[in-house]
Amino acid sequence: MARIKGVDIPNDKQIFVALTSIYGIGRQLGTKIAKDAGVDPAKKAKDLDNDELARIRDEVAKYMTEGDLRREVSMNIKTKMEINSYEGTRHKRGLPVRGQRTNRNARTRKGRGKTVANKKKV
Repeated sequence: MARIKGVDIPNDKQIFVALTSIYGIGRQLGTKIAKDAGVDPAKKAKDLDNDELARIRDEVAKYMTEGDLRREVSMNIKTKMEINSYEGTRHKRGLPVRGQRTNRNARTRKGRGKTVANKKKV
């Protein structure tokens, strides 16, 4: 297994898909990185030689990924919470941030449903 930015890349996948295991890299950016490094994006990760791997590492280093990106995102959320913006208050309350309905869905953010007294229908 090759390591890029401290992440083990899966060997059995094509390189543009394998790069998506790095936080901040999706399929499009993975394809772009592979092409800019001069590597065929459809090539399997286990078939890369050391030279190609080094070129891919250099290309990935140009983008904000992994720890730096995670830190940036969490700092942005903390800033919104500190200035009491709408998004910040939604983050504080553990509610959906992007305008979704909450009266019947949003279980991912709100957690398991809480039973409310006198809500039984006969």
